[in-house]
Amino acid sequence: MNPAPSLRVLTHRDTDLHAAYCDYVAQVFTQADFRRWCEWGQWSEDYLAFCLFHDGRVVANVSAMRMRLVIEGAQVDGWQFGAVGCLPELRGRGLARAAMQAALAHCGDAPILLFANERVLDFYPRFGFAPAPQSLFALDWLAHPGPTQAPVLDLADPSVRAAFLRAAASARPVSQRFGARDYGRTATWYAANGYASPLRRLDEDVWVFAQTEDGVLTIEDVFAVAPVDWPAAIGRLIDQPIRELRFGFTAQCDWPRARVLGEEADAGLFVRNLAVPAVPSRFPLLART
Repeated sequence: MNPAPSLRVLTHRDTDLHAAYCDYVAQVFTQADFRRWCEWGQWSEDYLAFCLFHDGRVVANVSAMRMRLVIEGAQVDGWQFGAVGCLPELRGRGLARAAMQAALAHCGDAPILLFANERVLDFYPRFGFAPAPQSLFALDWLAHPGPTQAPVLDLADPSVRAAFLRAAASARPVSQRFGARDYGRTATWYAANGYASPLRRLDEDVWVFAQTEDGVLTIEDVFAVAPVDWPAAIGRLIDQPIRELRFGFTAQCDWPRARVLGEEADAGLFVRNLAVPAVPSRFPLLART
């Protein structure tokens, strides 16, 4: 490659270059796509992409999402990295390292977290990141479907998306132990890619991503302004009897009796300048970039 790739920090305003970024993601992460998320207008000022460009292509990148983290009840402003990598044919040339160094320089001493895939677990410790185990939570819970079901809504509808983002912006953290606030735009990425559970609205200020399978209700995430009356709500989320709840987050707030099932084997969480709780925790699935 000659000349050397040049660094460009993409923001939500650089719409003429978003297609190049989306092409990079599709080549490096074959099961991820940013095109629909961008079409939905979800790239905000909180999302920065530290891209190395060559001949009009993004050849390496580290993206950084500004996060309002919640650690043991305290709000901590930080960043979450994602889409870290390099085009397959150009690996081994230090390009991903250069993008990482640029992103770290921008973030300074701020707390940073990221979720790595199993192929690159040895990459992040070189930059001061340390692994942080994540746990799985469950709770025995017998329930039957109620007479009415909460409606399933589609975030592809702009009016639904706008209402959801308003609710997410003011929602209480789903976990005070290790969670985040105002990550609705991250959650919409999962919906745009078909990776989120069905979204149900219990009322104007309570939105729940959940699905039922084989007698287990998995509550993937909850966006609610106030505490939810779960004994009344569960029947509106299920279409079959259930015996157990499972959670995509640390479940100690609304379900203090939830038990730890074990470690989330493929979480791949790494942290830098961030002290995560020593007790079992799970960063919300839909807050992960």
